Amino acid sequence: MTYRNVVSAVVRALAAETISSAGGCDFEPKVQCAKQKGEIVGKEAAFLTDCWVFGRLHKSLSAEHWRALVAKFSTHTERKHAAIIELTKVVRSPAPERFMHCAVVTWALPKLAGVDGKRSTNVLPAGWYEMDNWSNEPHPTKTQERWRRDIRKVLESEVNEALVSAQTLLDAEGLIDTKVA
Repeated sequence: MTYRNVVSAVVRALAAETISSAGGCDFEPKVQCAKQKGEIVGKEAAFLTDCWVFGRLHKSLSAEHWRALVAKFSTHTERKHAAIIELTKVVRSPAPERFMHCAVVTWALPKLAGVDGKRSTNVLPAGWYEMDNWSNEPHPTKTQERWRRDIRKVLESEVNEALVSAQTLLDAEGLIDTKVA
């Protein structure tokens, strides 16, 4: 199996953790079953590849890069929240601590279109997306926007670096489709 690009590989690998009914990458029972029947093909093969990529990325990427990818792309709620908390601790900004936390949380859980009851999504209550709620003290809007922009720039930079590292790793394994459309 090959992935279209590094983002699809990362998203699928991080989602693989929540796909199985057991709540994790339970590839071993599938491998044992396949040994009895023959070759692993189809959805099971794709799932095994996703699980393998998850493990490979988790082991090979730096903790900072892994944390950024989990916060941005993971569908595993507990891991995503833990990554958000860790990112909040390492992001540097002149903004107050609460503002930084809210900026990281809203970056990781962006407001999506069609949220008001039209589709089920993992989003925050509307008040979380209003910057005036991010600090107990009043700050000029331009200052708040600059703080938020700078925090998001640092986070996106970390994600981009992580994706470059993941691309290098997955290219070496031959898992990224190199065909030009």
